[in-house]
Amino acid sequence: MNAPEKMSVQAAAPQPLAGLRVVEFTHMVMGPTCGMVLADMGAEVIKVEPIDGEGTRRLLGAGAGFFPMFNRNKKSIAVDLKQADGAEVARRLALSADVVAENFKPGALTKYRLDYASLSARNDRLIYVSHKGFLPGPYEHRTALDEVVQMMGGLAYMTGRPGDPLRAGTSVNDIMGGLFGAIGALGALIQRGITGRGMEVQSALYENNVFLMGQHMLQYAMTGRHPQPMPARDNPWAVYDVFTVKDGEQIFLAAVSDAQFATFCDALDLPDLKADPQLATNNQRVQRRPQLLATLRERLAHRPAAELADIMERAGLPFAPIRRPEDLFDDPHLNATGGLADVELPDGADAGRTVKTTLFPITMDGQRLGVRLQPPRFAAHTTELLAGLGYAADEMADLRQRSVVA
Repeated sequence: MNAPEKMSVQAAAPQPLAGLRVVEFTHMVMGPTCGMVLADMGAEVIKVEPIDGEGTRRLLGAGAGFFPMFNRNKKSIAVDLKQADGAEVARRLALSADVVAENFKPGALTKYRLDYASLSARNDRLIYVSHKGFLPGPYEHRTALDEVVQMMGGLAYMTGRPGDPLRAGTSVNDIMGGLFGAIGALGALIQRGITGRGMEVQSALYENNVFLMGQHMLQYAMTGRHPQPMPARDNPWAVYDVFTVKDGEQIFLAAVSDAQFATFCDALDLPDLKADPQLATNNQRVQRRPQLLATLRERLAHRPAAELADIMERAGLPFAPIRRPEDLFDDPHLNATGGLADVELPDGADAGRTVKTTLFPITMDGQRLGVRLQPPRFAAHTTELLAGLGYAADEMADLRQRSVVA
């Protein structure tokens, strides 16, 4: 599929939330993810930024991709909430919305009368999505980060080696918290269609991390044995590991049933392992896993990873090359299916440069949800949005002159 065809597919994608207005007071990853999901599905999403811009526009290192990744398909307005006229602009925007999303500390927006109680008293149809570190309770006033909840919620323990807790390699809780916020917003929209009234939805980092741990909590409840970290876990399958092969390349190989193990042995020319009665069943193989893996590592060490991948694919067996994030830009599946789309970088020395981004990982009516609006330049839509709220040209000029808006 060539680039023009990809763009036409994206342009034809359904927009089930077209006509819905979302105003977000968000920063970093969690809240912006919620807004991005709703924007990708067609909502008009307005990002209310601080007067000097949202901080992720300026992040370096691992944070450099935050803003262009999670703020596509949005409009930007910059408002100084600390000025009374700025708070009034923000309230007028919020009261024009179907959904307000925020991810500030509990109570932070109350002083601007931008909290749910204040806004819903004036618009009972409003849906208000709060993204927090913790749901209301003993921990709610703690400052949370993805690392914090991964450490206290068991994920770092399960990811690292014994005695070496390790956070997952992406912003898993922040992103998932935004997804849960969007799910809650969609449910509240359906309920509003029935009752005519909105509601508050809350999503929290800690609780969604605990949700991820549910399978391991139940594992302990059912077996009475402490779940081991993933690198040291009691593996239910014998062939389920990363192998270092020719030239130091690595590949993940698996065979998770008796039939798959037989196919694995046939495909890789291991007739003696297939015929060994001590390896006949999965549980037998698990009991002999260390010896079996040592044998496989020796037998496969001289074989190229690409050759093994080709054999496994032709045999219909599970495998995976070990890739870095940048390798995904050249992934043939993503490029053939339109899973990557062009965006223009909005900030910094590379502003205006076109790069590839990942799309929301669903199809609707067979189409991927594409990029309708580029990640916005700072305050790019201030004039348009103020005019839509009824501000006259001289009023807008005055607000700008006093740095109430930018």
